[in-house]
Amino acid sequence: MKKLCAIGEALIDFIPNEKGKRLKNVGSFRQVVGGAPTNVAASVARLGGESIVLTKLGEDAFGDNIVDTLNECGIDTCYIKRSKDLDTSLAFVSLSDDGNRDFKFYRKTAADLDYSKDDLPFEAIDDCGIIHFCSVSLVESKMKDAHIALLEYALKHQLVISFDPNLRLSLWEDHEALKKTVHDFIPYADILKLSDEEVEFITGNTDITKELGKLFQHRCKLIIYTQGKEGATLYFRDGRSVYCPGYSVDVVDTTGAGDSFIGAFLYKLLEDEKDLDKIAIEDYQSYLDFANCYAAHTTTKEGALNALANQKEMNSFINTIKKGSR
Repeated sequence: MKKLCAIGEALIDFIPNEKGKRLKNVGSFRQVVGGAPTNVAASVARLGGESIVLTKLGEDAFGDNIVDTLNECGIDTCYIKRSKDLDTSLAFVSLSDDGNRDFKFYRKTAADLDYSKDDLPFEAIDDCGIIHFCSVSLVESKMKDAHIALLEYALKHQLVISFDPNLRLSLWEDHEALKKTVHDFIPYADILKLSDEEVEFITGNTDITKELGKLFQHRCKLIIYTQGKEGATLYFRDGRSVYCPGYSVDVVDTTGAGDSFIGAFLYKLLEDEKDLDKIAIEDYQSYLDFANCYAAHTTTKEGALNALANQKEMNSFINTIKKGSR
């Protein structure tokens, strides 16, 4: 089983100790490790796979916390860079009563945006089967250039590339620049994950089925369309599709749910070890269902990375939830 390589931000999410308040009114927070690409790598590691994270952290207490937590998860952290001059990124999260959230990022002195193509450990990437990335770190920076260098290398060496835009509009002053950036990077992807909230922003259409032709016009082989508790649909380049309903659970926090979904799905692909076009549609449906279940479990706990289940926890959860919670 090959490794997953995730590139992008690793940060500290400050989670409120009370729900139902706007960020300005929250009295206290606690810190948990997060960052979308990091959450995906952690999902793979927690389930028993191998993963690495390519990022840069500040030489500060927050960076130390991230490295310690990733090591505990089983992620290989030896390729993470540290900076004396820049800071570990922070995000403050406000949770509504239904578990949905708003973000305020502190990244003006972010060490992760200083990660450069010269920092890329190509010797480690050769052991990876899937490269995963998101859009938060695609603002104009050294990190964006590192993404391009990594993805070009992945194309040359025929590695599978997974792209989850994971849009954070508050980080972009120019939303048209964000849209253009996402469209610039879609051609790299073999697997494209889009949420129901992202489809309209990226395509201008609320009906993803009317945009599949455009989205598949590059190298993309799989498009995963997630719809929260309603489940997810997997679209294939040849026109086939598979839908799996979601699971009803008592939601505590939706932070990291989408990351855990794609992490679980990619874990199954790595475990399968077949080329994408050689996996049976029945197996894809099983992997999609597992990802739905894994994401549902994540929402029953607070935080992102610390809410991710290991294989034993998932087996217990699956046995419980499949008794009629849909």
